[in-house]
Amino acid sequence: MRFLSDDLLEGRGTGSRGYQIAAEYMATEFEGMGLEGAGEKGTYFQGVPLRSASVDGAKSTLTLVRGGQEESLVHRKDFISRTDPGREDTSVEAPVVYVGMGVTAPEQGYDDYKGVDAKGKIVALINGAPPSFDSSIRAHYSSGVTKAQNAVAHGAVGMILIDDPVLEVMYPFQKRVRDLGFASMRWLDKNGQPNDYYPELKAIASLSMDATRNFFAGSAHTVDDVYAAAKAGKPLSFDLPMTAKIRNVTKLSDVRGANVAAVLHGSDPSLAGEYVVFTAHLDHLGIGEPVKGDKIYNGALDNASGSAILLEIARAFASMNPRPRRSMLFLAVTGEEKGLLGSDYFAHYPTVEKKNIVANVNMDEDLMLWPLKDIVAFGAEHSSLRDVAAQAAERLNLTVSADPMPQEVIFIRSDQYSFVKQGVPSMFPVPGFKSDDPKFDPVAIFKNWEETRYHQPQDDMDQPGLDFDAAVKYTRFIFLCGWTISQQTERPHWNSGDFFGEHYGKNAR
Repeated sequence: MRFLSDDLLEGRGTGSRGYQIAAEYMATEFEGMGLEGAGEKGTYFQGVPLRSASVDGAKSTLTLVRGGQEESLVHRKDFISRTDPGREDTSVEAPVVYVGMGVTAPEQGYDDYKGVDAKGKIVALINGAPPSFDSSIRAHYSSGVTKAQNAVAHGAVGMILIDDPVLEVMYPFQKRVRDLGFASMRWLDKNGQPNDYYPELKAIASLSMDATRNFFAGSAHTVDDVYAAAKAGKPLSFDLPMTAKIRNVTKLSDVRGANVAAVLHGSDPSLAGEYVVFTAHLDHLGIGEPVKGDKIYNGALDNASGSAILLEIARAFASMNPRPRRSMLFLAVTGEEKGLLGSDYFAHYPTVEKKNIVANVNMDEDLMLWPLKDIVAFGAEHSSLRDVAAQAAERLNLTVSADPMPQEVIFIRSDQYSFVKQGVPSMFPVPGFKSDDPKFDPVAIFKNWEETRYHQPQDDMDQPGLDFDAAVKYTRFIFLCGWTISQQTERPHWNSGDFFGEHYGKNAR
């Protein structure tokens, strides 16, 4: 952790020199353990072609037209322009319709677009999905990609993302403004096309809280009506008395990223052709806007911790005799902070046969800040991995807890989600919030860490409270999950009728 989060690596930004140093370090460690390269052509590296996109704020504009009167909003104060990974200059002018959370979920009996004509219009929508949805399903429908797909399916030509109190807690507008200093990225397919790109959406913008309050002026509903409906999970959609003009100007360049992959071949001839994939993202944010005089976003917990754990688990498996029955593939991925890019690229173009990937166990941001008493195993409840997590927890005298913060939509925010979308049963275990020691309030510690260190230069090895005994226990839990999967003769499977199995199971073949 100390090496990976050192200033020398300059925050391990995707495609940067610092990231390449980290990647070479991981490959060297894997090689020293005697693991074989599982990248391209027998190497430890899988190249990931990337498209970098930065906002040109001086040229990007958003104008609202009401009753013939134009209101020009100010970039970085009232709104943020979104980049377009396929066009350097794109614009749209169209009527605006508010579509609630922009969710269409027939299996949940919910549709924000019901009775709405969005064809040829700009859709305005709020963050999140109905709180009545199961935690993972709520996260899925909160995904920006899912919402963009749905908008295009209903004929929309642009999007305006409005701010709300929940989003302000999770990701304040001013931090979003600060993060304009970091380029956004997409991976490119074999035809050079960006992933999850919808050119039908000609321009996208995000509003600040103040701009959001003014946005609904003169409409049939107030902003408080909108917030109340979203909090209650009730559809509320209506035409707005305005036309919007959005122009997105983007600076584009192509860069090269890399995943690092190593394999330990299994010992059972009948199962060695199947792979349990462990993932941890190796990238962080890089160099950005200074905070308290420091501009290197080191990413010690996020995610030098997971990368270090990945190495220790690999080292443990490599030393076993006999080896586990199934093969174990250890994957340090790039571009997680840019939208799960490295894992999504690997899941689409794996270096082993896709049909032979049986499970994914992901490690990201081990918050080793309090004694570990329980685990939240995101995604495990959707497959036979639920029993795997329960067995590992019991052996370590831990309990498995439900998602304590479904509004944070954590399930879609780390690399296991890339494998879920390709039909692979996956889980993302994280430390839970239980404590029997009055000196520790994990919820308060977590909230303070998110406010003062998450995605800031202060997430470094000098931060107080790092509990490596807790990290060891978490690492053992991850190891036991992988060991159990590797030894079971039966392949992991989705639960009967499960939402993700039904939606994505066919992609695993």
